[in-house]
Amino acid sequence: MRKLRIAFLARSFSPQTRSYIPLVIRALEELGAVVDIINPAEGVTDLSNVRVEHDLYVLKQQSDLPFSLAGALHAQGAAIVNPYPVSLALRDKIVMSRILQAAGVPTPATYVTSHPDELAPLLEAGPLIVKPYQGTGGHGIRIIRSAAELADVPASKDPVLAQRYHPPQGPDRKMCSIGGRIFGVKKVFPRRTEAEKQGEPFSPTPELCEIARRCGQAFGIDLYGVDIIESDGTPYVVDMNSIPGFKSVPDAPLRLAKYFHAAAERAARGQPLFESAVPTEAVSTEVVR
Repeated sequence: MRKLRIAFLARSFSPQTRSYIPLVIRALEELGAVVDIINPAEGVTDLSNVRVEHDLYVLKQQSDLPFSLAGALHAQGAAIVNPYPVSLALRDKIVMSRILQAAGVPTPATYVTSHPDELAPLLEAGPLIVKPYQGTGGHGIRIIRSAAELADVPASKDPVLAQRYHPPQGPDRKMCSIGGRIFGVKKVFPRRTEAEKQGEPFSPTPELCEIARRCGQAFGIDLYGVDIIESDGTPYVVDMNSIPGFKSVPDAPLRLAKYFHAAAERAARGQPLFESAVPTEAVSTEVVR
């Protein structure tokens, strides 16, 4: 029987890495798959050699070159998690925010402009939070309360994304979906210590699960992360990403390995990549069975 071939579009990992990806790869190999890491940042890539040679590609790295190669593979019919058009939409917070709004997901009022100073009239209704439209990891986020603070926003050729600032009550709620199972992790922001980066598992409420489900449905995927804050008793989705870190998700490497292996099996049989985009179960702490 032919072994499944799975490739990760990702950086190389040192023995000291805290990333979960090497553990996922090891688990996949134990399941019988052949796994490769494709790191476009190493060396020169001959584009004529970029062709579909794996049953499944995992687009983990979010920088420009891996995205471009994923697009080239997508154009040739490659099965990619998450699909290239979806990953591209989630990378762009302008596109992502509008799709979530259209799906009825509770999000802060969101604005976009080419000139930060044009946001000044919006401050009359309260503070704004300004963030890079393609930013990740919380980098470049600023809370703006005055026109003077707005003037300090660095000039850029990129669009400026602004959202109404709702002061969070307690830590952020990170909702992670792995193939229809939802996991909740509480995380403070900003995160400074390793413990803060890991977060604390919790059992999500039905309301939070429904919000996470709606986010997945909006993009037709079942592997993703959603950041939710609660302010004055109201939840708001403030970010969504394709393949998050899954820190503090119980048995995450094995769960992900089984997910990717099943997806590769379906892709090899020519079946739809996703069994369902509707998470059906909420989980906080349990072992993989």
